[in-house]
Amino acid sequence: MNNNILTSEIQDFISENLRTDLISILLKPLNFKGVTNKEIAEQIEAKVKCQSKLPTWFGTPNIYYPNKLNIEQTSSEITAQYKAGLLRGKSVLDMTGGFGVDSYFFSLCMERVHHCEMNRDLSKIADYNFKILGRTNIHTHSMDGIDLLKNSEVTFDWVFIDPSRRHDLKGKVFLLSDCLPNVPRNLDTILCRAKNIMIKTSPLLDISAGLKELGFVKEIHIVAVKNEVKEILWVLEHAYENEVLIKTVNLSGIEIERFDIGLEEEKLALSNFSDPQEYLYEPNSAILKSGAFKTLGNKFNLFKLHDHSHLYTNSYLLEFPGRTFKISKTIPFNKKEIQKLNLNKANITVRNFPMSVAEIRKKYKIKDGGEVYLFFTTNPEGEKIVVHCHKL
Repeated sequence: MNNNILTSEIQDFISENLRTDLISILLKPLNFKGVTNKEIAEQIEAKVKCQSKLPTWFGTPNIYYPNKLNIEQTSSEITAQYKAGLLRGKSVLDMTGGFGVDSYFFSLCMERVHHCEMNRDLSKIADYNFKILGRTNIHTHSMDGIDLLKNSEVTFDWVFIDPSRRHDLKGKVFLLSDCLPNVPRNLDTILCRAKNIMIKTSPLLDISAGLKELGFVKEIHIVAVKNEVKEILWVLEHAYENEVLIKTVNLSGIEIERFDIGLEEEKLALSNFSDPQEYLYEPNSAILKSGAFKTLGNKFNLFKLHDHSHLYTNSYLLEFPGRTFKISKTIPFNKKEIQKLNLNKANITVRNFPMSVAEIRKKYKIKDGGEVYLFFTTNPEGEKIVVHCHKL
């Protein structure tokens, strides 16, 4: 951390050059004392990345930014706020604190937050920014969070962990046992110091694989932002042995789509099937990740088009956690019927279909866009069909 970057002269330069080409900044003679052009360019690049992802940091004067990779890896404000809303109690240990976004939002609802970060420079940056942001109840520790637990008698209401998904030998990994810290191996140690644990994992982590690696899982939160799954949160409670509850949430501005299901409930549920009726329903990405396809249809009294299509239909309009369409017609999948549609532009989705969107566009010369939506899918009899509809 170079404190010379925090002078008013350099901070003003950074703010005034957020739209300036970084190459020109690297090449021009700036001659700021104690700061290189590269350091200034890195500050500008990182700050620009925060504009929409971390507006609190972006809008606060004199924030010190780490490299852009740290910004890319950190939680967004909207997902950090969601995580903070799940905590109850007085104290939390953020075992893998990083830039400190999650710790900041934890500090708004908890009395004491302990932020651990092994990278000394990143720990200093986070500590400095917490003070600039006025968060005096966050205590920073430049050390391994597992070591803090092993060498201390302090207990916490919660421990939060965002394991690193990079392995020195294996590269990018998806099993929790391959991440750092190794949560499955250290689970007993953590539960000796905290009754509750929250683990953030990649959307690519298979839920069944995670359940095999972890014990005492109480809830699994699948968090999407504007219909893109950003993270999976695993909530563990010491000695918990009841049914695992899966909570899906799609955060999109003011509206929040929620759908909860019990893991055992989904296993016991049965689906009902039908050809397309008046309306077509496509679940949001968080529900699709959860795999709760049978429970979803039952709770909304919907029919599935096919066991593997994950599209639903009925004859009356209802409020649904996902996209809703009014069906104009359903046609069999063949060249003659598609040509009859006389479309040169449409929004295309494939579900349980042997061709990709790109292949369909190329073969039938249909450009992207417009108000018409075409779903290429399979009906209950296993026949390939095209559903022509409009989004509601």
